[in-house]
Amino acid sequence: MTSLQVDKHAGEAGGTPQEGYERGLGSRQVQMIAIGGAIGVGLFMGAGANIAKAGPSIILMYALAGVVIFFIMRALGELLLYRPVSGSFAEYAREFLGPFFGFVTGWTYWLMWVVTGMAELTAAAIYMHFWFPEIPQWVSALVFLVVLFGVNLISVKIFGEVEFWFSMVKVTAIIGMIVIGLGVLTLGFSDAGDTAAVSNLWAHDGIFPNGIGSSLMTLQGVMFAYLAVELVGVTAGESENPEKTLPKAINTLPWRIIIFYVGALVVILSVVKWTEFSAGESPFVHAFDKIGIPLAAGIVNFVVLTAALSSCNSGMYSTGRMLRDLASNGEAPKAFGRLNARKTPAVGIAVSVALMGIGVVLNYVVPEKAFGYVVSVATAAGIWTWMMILVSHIRYRRAVEAGSLPASSFPAPGGAKFSWVALLFLIGVTGMIAYDKDSRISLVVGAVWGIGLAVGWALLKKRNPQLTERTPEYADAVK
Repeated sequence: MTSLQVDKHAGEAGGTPQEGYERGLGSRQVQMIAIGGAIGVGLFMGAGANIAKAGPSIILMYALAGVVIFFIMRALGELLLYRPVSGSFAEYAREFLGPFFGFVTGWTYWLMWVVTGMAELTAAAIYMHFWFPEIPQWVSALVFLVVLFGVNLISVKIFGEVEFWFSMVKVTAIIGMIVIGLGVLTLGFSDAGDTAAVSNLWAHDGIFPNGIGSSLMTLQGVMFAYLAVELVGVTAGESENPEKTLPKAINTLPWRIIIFYVGALVVILSVVKWTEFSAGESPFVHAFDKIGIPLAAGIVNFVVLTAALSSCNSGMYSTGRMLRDLASNGEAPKAFGRLNARKTPAVGIAVSVALMGIGVVLNYVVPEKAFGYVVSVATAAGIWTWMMILVSHIRYRRAVEAGSLPASSFPAPGGAKFSWVALLFLIGVTGMIAYDKDSRISLVVGAVWGIGLAVGWALLKKRNPQLTERTPEYADAVK
């Protein structure tokens, strides 16, 4: 994006640049994408390991992280209504921090979704073992990869419709789980009725059975569960009415967190004591298997399979859009910027899917460790993206206060104060990742990735010196 283009868009508060995309995502689809983005493999699969480490206090960890996520999303919402664009995170980093940060953020967000796609494929393959234990994990992962690739190539409307129904299944199922669990607690029916009680939340060595430190160390896995809530920002360039749908989607986030995370975990850990859960097992499947409802475990397994495929589907969508944004700014091969006849970035999606195929290889080589590896890398990449959103928001607020930019129609409460709080929290989580020997590999991968990006940027600058000249006139006001 040139300086002239930045100034033009900055002067059009809430304006949307013509990017060639089809505005095929309606209000109901954007709302359900926002809801579904907060419900994925991190909750259905990762919660098992987190419960085993933190016990009932995992509920507090999800609630704490949820508050921080809301701060991040309100910061993003203010930026989106200032200037809604499909490559939102990279665009804002490029505008408020400089071209290099736009380059790094775009490629890092792309990496996050590629490895998240690997995690979702891994989880989906594990869920298939419930019905077909004889099928190798890598075979299931490959089949899912190919099918979802086809869905994303057709059109954004098909993607939106598939994601709508994926999310509808997840939402309906979790509400059903909560209702049935409450029935077990109040009426005492089923095999779990004799031991189900709210007192399970504190009766077995307390709320922090392994200590507060052990509970805090689960925050990195908890944050992974919230990856994709920011996906609503990527839909901005293809939403029919972003000024109306985006604020509504963001403002309903607290209710989604309360119901789908806090509410579901409170019920599950009341029905089944926390000591019965373990890593590698979905707590939802285990809880309903314990209740003993006919076919319930199979139904829940289908739901969590849907959740994994939903997130992978979203990953393919977002990686293609991010690569196109990078290409349009001269930061990726031009081929990634092309749209096919159906107005989808087919080349970018195809390249991303090919790399997601590494997840298939991991399922073949180290099936028992594949999920843990990709979770740690995806979390580190996601934290970087969230940090860039927060820092961009802080700088945007400074520019608004200086009178250099127009105010957004959807201001974050407290201005930049809560963005600072969220930023410090994310720095703390990064420290926990460095402290944990099992997840430290993500920082090693991040360091290698950072070196690669630095080298790539140096080569880009050598070929195109104008990349470093794209600074808006109000740059001094946001420092």
